[in-house]
Amino acid sequence: MSSDLQVFRLPDLGEGLTEAELVNWLVAVGDEVRVDQPIAEVETAKSMVEVPSPYAGTVAELHGAAGETLDVGKPLISIARVGAAQAPATPAAYSDGPSAVSTGVEVTPAADAAAETYRTEEKAGSGNVLIGYGTPGGATGGRTRPRKGSIAVVDRAPEPAVTEPAEPLVSRTRVPGKLSAVISPLVRKMARDHGVSLDAINGSGASGLIMRRDVEAAISTPETPAAAPNVPAAAAQAAAEGSLDGRTGLAVSSRTAVRGVRKAVAANMTRSRSEIPEATVWVDVDATALLEMRAELKKRARQDTPGLLAFIARFVTAGLKKYPALNTRFETTADGSQEIVGFDGINLGFAAQTDRGLVVPSVRNAHTLSARELDAEIRRLTAVAREGKATPTELGSGTFTLNNYGVFGVDGSAAIINYPEVAMLGVGRIIDKPWVVNGQLAVRKVTELTLAFDHRVCDGETAAGFLRYVADAIENPGGALADM
Repeated sequence: MSSDLQVFRLPDLGEGLTEAELVNWLVAVGDEVRVDQPIAEVETAKSMVEVPSPYAGTVAELHGAAGETLDVGKPLISIARVGAAQAPATPAAYSDGPSAVSTGVEVTPAADAAAETYRTEEKAGSGNVLIGYGTPGGATGGRTRPRKGSIAVVDRAPEPAVTEPAEPLVSRTRVPGKLSAVISPLVRKMARDHGVSLDAINGSGASGLIMRRDVEAAISTPETPAAAPNVPAAAAQAAAEGSLDGRTGLAVSSRTAVRGVRKAVAANMTRSRSEIPEATVWVDVDATALLEMRAELKKRARQDTPGLLAFIARFVTAGLKKYPALNTRFETTADGSQEIVGFDGINLGFAAQTDRGLVVPSVRNAHTLSARELDAEIRRLTAVAREGKATPTELGSGTFTLNNYGVFGVDGSAAIINYPEVAMLGVGRIIDKPWVVNGQLAVRKVTELTLAFDHRVCDGETAAGFLRYVADAIENPGGALADM
């Protein structure tokens, strides 16, 4: 690597995330960039983030294409220093630490010098702090020699659309028969998108390195399973095209990669179901008085009349003060002991449906806010979440979640607790139902409240007491608000 070339690696964008999807480049090769100028938009499991450049200079190379998933710590962009003569991008060696391919191949002096050059360049930065990341800004500490046992892995330019680049030197350090036989993330993506198993491909590159041409060949000549005599012609054609599902015998219509928010939701829900012994209690509630109170407030020409969810949120925070066991976290310590962690305050999360999937932004210190203030913050957080601009702190700091699934036209739900919280309150749709009032049958506005809770932190009595407290506040909102 030229001493005039600065390589910026994708930083950790928050809370230990290991990858991000490159949504859009904001610069192109040849552009002049300044320190802290946004260079790319990336989408993590938390939010959409603009990544600023820690260097000033001329863009020499973009390491990735829009739509590609990049690993944290991998090269994102190469920038030539200000005033440096531009030269065609060439493969450059750098130390990849523990994630490098371990083969026992000795590091050449040239590769060692190149790795040292990268570490020297890495010390110069803007000092600009990303979410969970900061550029060193000239710090002199840190490792000055390659880790023992690591090898030099060679950077390479993105593969052109028509011609294939020369095989990288790292191909000669591959362990045969492993997935490390694929160096290019574009090759991996091509194989994944077309359902091609890399284990079944013999690479044509040096030492069996799987090249793009190998995957293209596998795509163009898929294995054709023998069709049973009674298989319809359409199914036989689908089998010939490699899109027949082996279990059902049906043609596969689509394959959607699980990533971003959907991937984070899947992991979180799986962990919740596997670790939390949850129980559920529910109750039907007459919300007529609450609706009438809000309608009366609107008649007074108040432009900022809180929504129903804000009033319920206010009742929830009051209920959690009375039943704090539901505003905790269950933890297992390093020595294997277990403890229930309580909080001096309430960060009230609420489920928000967005184009990117379901997210749970949280109102910080919700217990200190009025219904009107809660309404304003809920609206603000909903807007930034739908724009993909919510911060990891706004999306990951809740202590209790309120879920208004009634907006989807359903009455109830066996909700999955938002791990690592210990409880979630769900609110169903409000509909007309027959209800007994003072011994007389009447039509009332009725909703269903459902509380899912972690049975490790409390028993049913506590859960039922909290649920009944919120239900009573909804049925008698004036008196409840007066006592809060």
